[in-house]
Amino acid sequence: MARLVPAVTRSLDILELFLEGDGTLSAPEVTRSLGLPRTTVHELIATLTARSYLVPVPARPGRYRLGVRTYQLGSRYSEDLDLAAEGRQVATEVADTCDETVHVAILEGTDVIYIAKVDSTHAVRMVSAAGRRLPAHCTSVGKMLLAALPEAELESRLADLELTAMTPHSITEPATLRATLDETRQRGVASEHRESNPDVSCVAAPVRDRTGRVVAALSISVPMIRWSDAREAELAELAAKGAAELSARLGHRGAA
Repeated sequence: MARLVPAVTRSLDILELFLEGDGTLSAPEVTRSLGLPRTTVHELIATLTARSYLVPVPARPGRYRLGVRTYQLGSRYSEDLDLAAEGRQVATEVADTCDETVHVAILEGTDVIYIAKVDSTHAVRMVSAAGRRLPAHCTSVGKMLLAALPEAELESRLADLELTAMTPHSITEPATLRATLDETRQRGVASEHRESNPDVSCVAAPVRDRTGRVVAALSISVPMIRWSDAREAELAELAAKGAAELSARLGHRGAA
């Protein structure tokens, strides 16, 4: 493995801190969070600000937020990938049909990251946000994405994974997770019942690119007060249709 450059690593650590909270931070807060010397933090923030990766927050002296350069990089990534933009459009169509919260997520390591989200109009609904990261084994999108991995890659990712529980219903045993992934492959859709949120259940289906590779998953999340076996079957079919539509937009021409 190539040697990592400490200054670059520290700069990226600083930028990633802005993904949490209200998106603004001061130099002392960065110093406390990362345990770096104050002088180092001030120099790195000054450099990031000079390059427009950070900008001072108006009317809040000493605080910073992400700058236009980070937006440009993110926008270019989305444009090149097309997945986030197309995912938002399809998620909107699915949400309009079922009036429940719809997500599109990708797999990163053993976590999922939501890249698109459309809310239900119900007063009681799942609360989340695009950009949120969750353990894959606790979510329907994560189970779908893990189940789609080649066996060798799945083994590699799960080798050192600690199955941390998010709720009392989360999977914490490797054998249970593997059995669940086997079932997911057979069904072609994934389910999650109160495993990432004690009041929510979800169903998810795979999204494929033009080569047929699973690159994302589309899910529908429903509060338990509106959940039933019949509703699950209905939404699983709708999620599969939405995922197939998104796959087609990405160039996939085979069966979902």
